[in-house]
Amino acid sequence: MTPTQRKLLILDLDETLIHAAEEPLGGEPDFMIGPYFVYRRPFLDEFLEFCFENFEVAVWTSSTLVYAIRITANIFPAHRRPAFLWARERCTICFDPDLREQYFEKKMWKIRRRGYDLKAVVVVDDSPEKWRTAYGNLVRVEPFLGDREDDELKHLAVYLERLKALDNIRKFEKRNWRNRL
Repeated sequence: MTPTQRKLLILDLDETLIHAAEEPLGGEPDFMIGPYFVYRRPFLDEFLEFCFENFEVAVWTSSTLVYAIRITANIFPAHRRPAFLWARERCTICFDPDLREQYFEKKMWKIRRRGYDLKAVVVVDDSPEKWRTAYGNLVRVEPFLGDREDDELKHLAVYLERLKALDNIRKFEKRNWRNRL
């Protein structure tokens, strides 16, 4: 990777950028997708603009592709589109024997296979279990459940500003990132 190339920033959707619920939370939703009342996380527009100005932006969600396309069409500016939009079909189905349930995991080798240097990939997600083999790339955010006073994205932009200058994202400690602002 040359110094002029931008790092890849992979964003999750549900509980990271938006919250979708089958019942309204009280107050008008920002938009509807099928039966879902969808609420945008506060500061989302400013955050996405910052991301597109400073990173190559992609989306990887464990939701269905049809849902992901509709969500991104509603939250991304018309002139900004992700480098790629991956959904559940690109996840690996895993089984947790303790909980006796399946979950979707996002495997970094799929990103590497696409030609990205993993030292230059930042992942933002509220579900660390989906990135068990990629903790070095993960910036875990608190889940967004519709709180209109939430300010996570405002602080996250400040933190990502620091990360974009690093040579190797994976070597930088990202746990408890808010305490380092």
